[in-house]
Amino acid sequence: SDYGMFGNECSLSTEEVIKVIGFKINKLIASICENNEVSQFSAKVELPLNFPGLYKVVADKTPYISIEEIARKVSIGPTRFGHPCFYSAKDIKLSNFTVKRGEQITFNSVEEIHGTMAVNCVVVRNNQSHSFVLPLSQEGEFYECQDDQIYTLKEIAEWKIPKCRNRIVKLSNTLPLCDSSNPLPENFDGCLILMPVYEVQAVMKFRKDIVHILSDLDVEVKDVTDCYDTSSFLQPLSLEDIFERTSKEFPMVAEIMEGPSGSQNPYNLLSTGKEIVIYKKYQAARVLASEMRSDSSKKRYLIPMSYKGKFKRRPREFPTAYDLEIARSEKEHLHVVATKAFTSPHKELFSVSVGDQFLVQQRQTSEVLYEGRKILIDVLACEQILSDSYKKVLLPMYMEGGFVEVIHDKKQYHLSEICKEFHLPFNVKVSVRDLSIEKDVLAAAPGLQFEEEITDSYLLISSASSPVESWEIPVYRLNMLVHLLSKGVQTAELPVTRTTVEEVSEEEYYMLRRYENLTLHPPPRPPKKPT
Repeated sequence: SDYGMFGNECSLSTEEVIKVIGFKINKLIASICENNEVSQFSAKVELPLNFPGLYKVVADKTPYISIEEIARKVSIGPTRFGHPCFYSAKDIKLSNFTVKRGEQITFNSVEEIHGTMAVNCVVVRNNQSHSFVLPLSQEGEFYECQDDQIYTLKEIAEWKIPKCRNRIVKLSNTLPLCDSSNPLPENFDGCLILMPVYEVQAVMKFRKDIVHILSDLDVEVKDVTDCYDTSSFLQPLSLEDIFERTSKEFPMVAEIMEGPSGSQNPYNLLSTGKEIVIYKKYQAARVLASEMRSDSSKKRYLIPMSYKGKFKRRPREFPTAYDLEIARSEKEHLHVVATKAFTSPHKELFSVSVGDQFLVQQRQTSEVLYEGRKILIDVLACEQILSDSYKKVLLPMYMEGGFVEVIHDKKQYHLSEICKEFHLPFNVKVSVRDLSIEKDVLAAAPGLQFEEEITDSYLLISSASSPVESWEIPVYRLNMLVHLLSKGVQTAELPVTRTTVEEVSEEEYYMLRRYENLTLHPPPRPPKKPT
């Protein structure tokens, strides 16, 4: 039979041998959920994996009867998504450790240990981690723990839907949905039951690309694994698979079986059939930046430390006195203008008028009279700038006002200098573009806010046919499959590494901020007004 998918037409003839290399969720069928069941008034809607929004996963109440069932149905792997958590309904007594009933068990990896397949696990007890292994043969009653993380639909499809089960998710309001093409009810913020629709990923003997076969294709097949030499088929590897290889295995030559989408370098060079050299794997620093725009067309970027352009400072805005305290530095006095009036409830503290100018000094405590008694509160010591003098004033740290920075510094900075000398977030504009980049997208931005410095995983690659320059490609944001070639790497020297400013989507931006900062290190809250 013939079939076409994504414009990739393929013919499956009688006695054709295909090697199945994986199963992948192609799309999701969603129904509105009430009391963990499909609502009788709910119509089923089809959601593509790139459907916008962030979601929380609702813990599955159906138990697993063994560790083997968990390992078979749940994604367990080396990435940050692949560490599911379960608890046992009863104590599990091991040779040197007892896992208590109800205690959260994190599953980290599956491997063969002394000839027995087992799962490497961790429990945290009294702030101490205890590592142990559970054999796949371990039986019991295991329940999924509640997960407080937020995910995109694509992440849920890849990591959070167990095989042969549906998944209930709750919509988070973190990311707005597009009203024009939104199949969900207006202002919907409830739960959805997601039913996956799978596709089969396969390789064929005389094709070098991946064949995608929808799971509902009406064709009869027979398992011939035990009587066929499967070594004649290509072995596709994802960028995550390559990154898991030991450093000693690099450099390596690979042919692209399925390239990524994208028109900017180097993604336009990574087309199917091209041969590349993968030199090494490593962690690299990036600065996450957003355009300073008020409209919805704001773009986000990951800027490498190798960026050769220069930046001039732009005024920052501060909503509270607490933000002034965070932003101040020993290097220079922070000079601000008030954009919003504030009347102090305490006579000991200063009331602010629009247009007042201040030099920020330091945080301290001050005694104020509150309901007839004296209390200590946090305040920010400042100098008010008058026409011919300075006046020492105290602002309550909880003050909700508005301030704009006054810039006196005309110096031009490299990216690394800004990260070293100033606290992020930090506002800038490109003053000298990076001439090594054919089209410096940052130079066209009206202004940029450097939000935070992050670390991510990269592979260094070049074209195998003309290795005159190399590129860093992100491991976890680039969907690409390759197969390794037995060729040796011809070039002795590493080609010049080209700087790439990576534009990230809004969902990728929220993911980066979520993992790097928000859930791991929640920002301290400003002091509250005395009550």
